[in-house]
Amino acid sequence: MNDLTVDSPEFLAGIRTRLAAEDVPPVVEEVLTPQARADLVAHIKHLLVEKDATLVAHYYVDSAIQELAEATGGYVSDSLDMARFGTECAASTLVVAGVRFMGETAKILNPEKRVLVPAREAECSLDLGCPAEAFSAFCDAHPERTVVVYANTSAAVKARADWVATSGIALDLVRHLARRGEKILWAPDQHLGAWIREETGADVLLWPGACVVHEGFKAATIKHLQVEHPDAQLLVHPESPAEVIAMADAVGSTTGLIAAAKRLPAMKFIVATDHGIFHKMSEAAPGKQFIEAPSIGRGATCVSCAHCPWMAMNGLAGIAHVLETGANEILIPEDIRARAVLPIRRLLDFARARKAQVLGNNDA
Repeated sequence: MNDLTVDSPEFLAGIRTRLAAEDVPPVVEEVLTPQARADLVAHIKHLLVEKDATLVAHYYVDSAIQELAEATGGYVSDSLDMARFGTECAASTLVVAGVRFMGETAKILNPEKRVLVPAREAECSLDLGCPAEAFSAFCDAHPERTVVVYANTSAAVKARADWVATSGIALDLVRHLARRGEKILWAPDQHLGAWIREETGADVLLWPGACVVHEGFKAATIKHLQVEHPDAQLLVHPESPAEVIAMADAVGSTTGLIAAAKRLPAMKFIVATDHGIFHKMSEAAPGKQFIEAPSIGRGATCVSCAHCPWMAMNGLAGIAHVLETGANEILIPEDIRARAVLPIRRLLDFARARKAQVLGNNDA
């Protein structure tokens, strides 16, 4: 695989067919009666205290889980910030409601803690589309490049990287590396990587991955929705295709889009990201209306319908089960964990320095 290139048709076909539409599970969300939901919530609150555990949830999981996390001293945020919170809380057990790589990232940063996930089968199309062995070979074929991987990757892929990045800090990080004269190898989301390359002018080589939710957004269908809602502004996550990003009034990470919904003057927004974010958006910008951007699928259906099918696997019953039994514990071989923690720490250090610089400039 020494002549492996991102332009190889065989290579591209091999990666993309790993996530053929028929392999993506359907979105099946937990259905509970109001009484059953209330009973489960009360039971989980008791278990969290009994097991010295904290619930950490992603913006994309069910609103009931987000509310439970915050009501019990836990946390709701994006993937890396979830893991960072785990290093600051005193609990000996972290229950990570999200997808598998989020549990892995929490364990990488918190090796002394027990990390449980409500649904072990909850994957991520970006993670699945970037297998460690093939990615390592790709890196070996381009040794002159600095390897920057998105947080949406496995522990093994992070262990092969020089830096880990989030969508919220990727532009600043790549600009920083480009100013030092470094050429970038970016993985796994090609749409996010292309947006970064366009915005920064950096030399960025892309791995051919994509998110099943964000890749489903299409400019044509959004334009039709804009005709129906001419007063709505468009919020877009940069994992979306370039044609959709080009239409946006604001482009940003999950945290950035929530801030944009609060900051922008419109009272109505079309939102091109997972609709799980609407819970936090509505809290941040009460009184504003949020409309789900349409996805294109097969026939009368869609693959994701603007909601990650793996995120939907997280439920209150699953949280109760892992707290009761200790099931679905995340374990990472120490040799991989020790290598994977280095690029994550580089990112956290860079983010702290950037924040301090911004605060210093504001005070000046």
